[in-house]
Amino acid sequence: MNTDRPLALLDHEPLLDALLQLAAVAGSELERAADVTAARRGWAEAPLVLLDESAAQACAEAGLPRRTGVVVLCSGDPPEALWQKAFAVGADRVLTLPAEEPWLISALADATDHPAPTAGRVLAVLGGRGGAGASVFAVALAMTALRRGGGALLVDCDPLGGGIDLLLGAEAEVGLRWPDLRIRGGRVPVSALRSALPGRSARGSRLAVISCDREGPGPEPDALAAVVDAGRRAGDTVICDLPRDLSDAARAALDRAALVALLVPAEVRAVAAARRLAGQLSDRGARVAALVRGPAPGGLRAEEIADAVGLPLLAAMRPEPNLAATLDRGGFRLRPRGPLGTAAKAVLDAAPVSAALSVPIPGRPVAEVPR
Repeated sequence: MNTDRPLALLDHEPLLDALLQLAAVAGSELERAADVTAARRGWAEAPLVLLDESAAQACAEAGLPRRTGVVVLCSGDPPEALWQKAFAVGADRVLTLPAEEPWLISALADATDHPAPTAGRVLAVLGGRGGAGASVFAVALAMTALRRGGGALLVDCDPLGGGIDLLLGAEAEVGLRWPDLRIRGGRVPVSALRSALPGRSARGSRLAVISCDREGPGPEPDALAAVVDAGRRAGDTVICDLPRDLSDAARAALDRAALVALLVPAEVRAVAAARRLAGQLSDRGARVAALVRGPAPGGLRAEEIADAVGLPLLAAMRPEPNLAATLDRGGFRLRPRGPLGTAAKAVLDAAPVSAALSVPIPGRPVAEVPR
């Protein structure tokens, strides 16, 4: 018996058929037990145990040990007798289908994915004007997160940017780009996403990149949301490189971002453009801060520029030496103590730390039901 899969013991055929359909949507394979004897072999180790009313009674009568992660499924309102059987077997919850299908899909997917105990952070980067260098800084941010010892996911949200994989020198690597990605069920299994994308590895962690291609469409909003959510469940730092037109896909990323870094060149025209964009971002409810890139031809200080844009200042950044030549040779190599690396550290330090992952469980806890 495969103890890495959710364990299912159901005698009610319509309920079993519904469960199998939900497992397919979640991308989860079930370990189906024919009887209590078979269920006993994987009872303790299975990440999730799913029973119907008769199976709950049989497992309780067989004396299977109490454990967490036992859920009893039913169709329609659960009768009083079902609550008694769920309590006897030590179930956490009773779920009613189809009303509580969305939670069950998430629970099945999490049992397969083994999500990180702490959610990853989502950061967004965009330029205050065209050519500000936002894509390069997004790559620097992702590489800095990787060097700190955590996984990272770099998400290219701009179909007109030429493909952010070019900046990593990963354009020839095998892996999916946005035109290749098809999302079903609104959720992406973490393991499948990591194995499908090109990227870089360092210190036992991985930077994966989902890039737009030189041809073909960019991300759809639902697909982008599913990919970003998968990165968060994996505990990764997710970096979204956003276009300035704030497409529907870009808005899906904004709605998930803990911090938006608006890269503003130190010049009057860029300040005017960035101020308008900052207002749009703030109206969306995003937490936005300015990252000022020099040199300043008119002698403007970084604090003055941030104040003129109407945002707090994250960091000021000098030009990166030999950046254009490095990019033309193929593949950006970040200097940790250079201007880009130093600014990336400041942005990561300013981003809020995520709380532990939790999924609200519907229904009434079995332990709270009067007996």
